[in-house]
Amino acid sequence: MGANSRVTIAAHSLAWMGQNERLGGDVATSEQIANSVNTNPVVIRRLLGDLRDAGLVESRRGAGAGWRLTRSLESISLADVYDAVASGPLFALHSAVPNQKCPVGHGIQSALDPVYQSAEDAIRTQLARTTVADILRDSIAVH
Repeated sequence: MGANSRVTIAAHSLAWMGQNERLGGDVATSEQIANSVNTNPVVIRRLLGDLRDAGLVESRRGAGAGWRLTRSLESISLADVYDAVASGPLFALHSAVPNQKCPVGHGIQSALDPVYQSAEDAIRTQLARTTVADILRDSIAVH
């Protein structure tokens, strides 16, 4: 079971778009962003569609087509990014009800649920505290 990188790629895309704007760029193309992320532009377009649905970016068609931010990087938290591109809880219980006649199966979900909820609350708090501007600043500082 691999980790989901959609939030990482979306945050990278937004940070790149913010840096592009700071350097005087008007719109960003999925090809430009994909070059930075080192992925296929189709992957970027799908994520940008989700970010557009969440109101974080907008697209321009025709001459000068591309994508641009609708908000400042300082006002976009990683929680906003997560909510835009990831669905459901961070942790999931069994998809089928465990064997209720088994002593472990009978209580496993009620034992795990508060642990998962506490962990998710902590992660969401950290994501809400961190903006895409913070990520851009820190990624440039590492370079």
